[in-house]
This record gives sequence, structure tokens and C-alpha cells, in this order.
Amino acid sequence: MSILKWLFGGKSAAAEAPQASVEHEGYTITPTPISEGGQYRLCGVISKNIDGELREHRLIRADVLPTINEANEFTIRKAKQAIKEQGDRIFST
Repeated sequence: MSILKWLFGGKSAAAEAPQASVEHEGYTITPTPISEGGQYRLCGVISKNIDGELREHRLIRADVLPTINEANEFTIRKAKQAIKEQGDRIFST
């Protein structure tokens, strides 16, 4: 990384790496934050194998957070909430 990028907030590729998937009550939650204007939009994928078929639901919210780590944590929290409230119905929309 150049000295100018470092001085003015440039980030390395390692700092931009998404968090690994998390298992929760039979579901897999994979944070996939979207970089927007120096912040990160909450985004992730909730997936589950149902009757041998992998079903996926993409969770995208209006929330933006200043760091990728916060976006990852908030995505997991919101995905768990969606699973608790909707269960497998999350895949029917």
C-alpha cells in the first residue's frame, strides 16, 4: 500500500474480507456487506437445506455502518432475528 493511501485511510484487502459463515438453528448465515461511500450496507445470505434442496434468502437492509466488522456483526444479529420471527417462511417470499 502506498504511503498516501495509508495516510488518507486506504485499507488493505485483508481488512475488507467478509466474515465466515455462522450456523444458527440449522440455518447458515453468511454476511456479505456492500461497500457504499466509505461505509457498509447491511447485507447477507440466509440458507438452509430443505428436502435436499438448498434454499437461500438475501437479506439487504437500509442500515449502513462505518466498519465492515460492525456490518458483519449487525447482519448476523438481524438474520437471527429474521429466522426467529419467520423460520422457513423466509424462503417463500
